[in-house]
Amino acid sequence: MTASIRLRSEGPIAFVTIANASRLNAMTRAMWRELRAVFEGLAQDASLRCVVVGGEGDAFCAGGDISEYPSFRFDETRLREFHENEVWAALAAMLACELPLVARIEGACMGAGLEIASCCDIRLAGTSSKFGAPIAKLGFPMAPREAALVHGAIGDALARDMLLAASVHGADRLYDAGFLLRVMPDAEVAAEALAHAQRIAELAPEAARLNKRTFAALRRSAAHESIAPLLAAAYDYADSAEHREGIAAFLSKRAPVF
Repeated sequence: MTASIRLRSEGPIAFVTIANASRLNAMTRAMWRELRAVFEGLAQDASLRCVVVGGEGDAFCAGGDISEYPSFRFDETRLREFHENEVWAALAAMLACELPLVARIEGACMGAGLEIASCCDIRLAGTSSKFGAPIAKLGFPMAPREAALVHGAIGDALARDMLLAASVHGADRLYDAGFLLRVMPDAEVAAEALAHAQRIAELAPEAARLNKRTFAALRRSAAHESIAPLLAAAYDYADSAEHREGIAAFLSKRAPVF
């Protein structure tokens, strides 16, 4: 089945599914554009009170679809377009949505998946879940806006370890860091996410929207604007040898040589 972002609703609850199961729900460029459109639509739907975000099958989202990377990542203009007008535009649409967002996390939650989960208000995960952003192995950094988002959600220590050492952590470590509300057996995550969404849907919807506005203001005031000076040169690395070697090594299934 074609990789996509699927949307369905049951009464006041919407379900957004990251669907690319053959690649552990890795995000394609088209999926980023779909994610933006889905959340822009959800934000305008007055009948809804909560959104559950999850992945198809045994993973939440394993990152970006690296098979696409050679077609655009080595050109600075196209790389900037990807991160600023596709990835960040989708994440910004999630952040701007005033409906409460519940993340249902099972399996891999890596890179792009970590960024998507960071946009959610409440995160529930199974015991087998794994979290990280090991893109240092691919020879490139996390884009500034995306790094600021993840840093704010998971905290300084974990953000540095994931990005500088390419470390991957289990659900219990992310719970201890405050990123996850609860960790439970994998088989219970879907039911608990639905139950949590139902509790939210029974409460005052306007109060939820006002709380979301407050949280958004707090996020904006927490040094996110300080990354603006970084953006001009953020994608200068596009044609670097490290960038090319990291992606080539991954696609060739060998260790990179930096």
